[in-house]
Amino acid sequence: MGIYLNPGNEGFRKAIRSEIYVDKTGLIAYTNKYLDTEQQYICVSRPRRFGKSMALKMLAAYYGCGSDSADLFKGYKIEEEESYKEHQNKYDVIFLNMQQFLIRTKRIKHQELTRYLEQVVIDEIREVYGELFSAKEPFLSAVLEKIYTKTGKKFIFLIDEWDCIMRERQESEELQKEYLDFLRELLKDQPYVALAYMTGILPVKKYGQHSALNMFWEYSMINQYVFEEYTGFTEDEVKELCERYGMDFAETGSWYDGYRFKKFKHIYNPRSVVAAMTSGDFSSYWTSTETYDALKVYMDMDYDGLRTDIVQMLGGGHVKVNTLTFQNDMRNFKVKDDILTLLIHLGYLGYDSETEEAFIPNKEIAREFENAMSVSGWPEVMSILKASEKLLEDTLRGDGESVARALDKAHTEVSSILTYNDENSLGCAIGLAYYSARKDYKLIRELPTGRGFADVVFLPLPHTKNPALVVELKYNKTAESAIQQIKNRQYTQALEGYTGEILLVGINYDKEKVDKTHSCVIEKCKV
Repeated sequence: MGIYLNPGNEGFRKAIRSEIYVDKTGLIAYTNKYLDTEQQYICVSRPRRFGKSMALKMLAAYYGCGSDSADLFKGYKIEEEESYKEHQNKYDVIFLNMQQFLIRTKRIKHQELTRYLEQVVIDEIREVYGELFSAKEPFLSAVLEKIYTKTGKKFIFLIDEWDCIMRERQESEELQKEYLDFLRELLKDQPYVALAYMTGILPVKKYGQHSALNMFWEYSMINQYVFEEYTGFTEDEVKELCERYGMDFAETGSWYDGYRFKKFKHIYNPRSVVAAMTSGDFSSYWTSTETYDALKVYMDMDYDGLRTDIVQMLGGGHVKVNTLTFQNDMRNFKVKDDILTLLIHLGYLGYDSETEEAFIPNKEIAREFENAMSVSGWPEVMSILKASEKLLEDTLRGDGESVARALDKAHTEVSSILTYNDENSLGCAIGLAYYSARKDYKLIRELPTGRGFADVVFLPLPHTKNPALVVELKYNKTAESAIQQIKNRQYTQALEGYTGEILLVGINYDKEKVDKTHSCVIEKCKV
């Protein structure tokens, strides 16, 4: 067992011995399927703390020869697959954590990262295969070629934090180019490669004018394809954990759900779910591992329309994003969509690939945006957020006049960023004005009702005894007509499983009025 060559089972053993381990061994069935095929080059990118390193330790334990991992996988999903025994512990695995190499070479003056990497990996390979290649051979690819030529053995490459050089050495294009050349020469079209599985935050695609690692198939937060259920925790997995730990499933979702793919519509942040279950408390766990300054930098970039999009998303809205212009680095931004696409890859935004829209996924992330705005130049938005508590109180008291006045004030403060053009933009503004309600409610925009869509619905979370809110918005009409539409189309019937009091809230915005542009009517009903 080595550090780089066949690192053994210990990493995976620690994972399965932890208090919470969610079975993701089904991933191995896909990597088995792609061995020695055109799809053998895999780059999986996800936000930090989304289980990337754990997946690599699992693959190292499964494929690596020199140790028997059968006991570790006993009872897990991969045992049911036909390919399970065929490939288990049959390959030499080369495991590279690029973050460690980057840190070490920073401490060694005049030491090139790739040269140091090749040196230490070759030294370890020499202990097993030293008689098959020259003692003076400096290139890792040449060493592996010799081994393959004389033995026919193929290697599996597992590379963690592949993109740390692009993220942490953004200014050094020469280092990036050298590193990409190294990876390409080591892996592309090499007969000794059976599988190359890389993980990072950024996908492999394009870096300036330099040709990218185009042999890799990309699985990112834009589209994870067959790896969707291995990106985070699924709805069923979280339900099981909530039952085991006596935690409320709906509130868990409001805090940590929101990453959406084509097949799996609900993917939860795994790190935060584990922390919430083991501590018995809902809080910000994923974002607590990094300061809000990381998000603030991108929010403050002066790209036309970026602030409007962020305000719309804070209000519960979705915004269109063109993800194709992004260069997959953290420096070269041309338009606001590049910033939004980066925030998707970093995990600060969710993404719906079917509608090509971005959104703030959950309460944990919304708090991070709020923290970033509190120390930045967003005073008008922060004023609305602070006033939202009083707005909710007035709504629950049925005080339509006070609600209308508060919405007028909120509109005046945010009008420099968000312009009312239609009921959708009005909906975003209303969602922002009721921001504090998310402590006690799940906000749903455009809830399908069978006879249309309710504009905004606030469903009370289990810990509160507040009534549900069904909000209908009108533009240049009347608040009374909004209430009548809720009744005529029976929107309240869409609140399946909910019993209790419901407040019907009709809000109208009159563009032609100089003052008192909002009107509000509130009525009670019961289900």
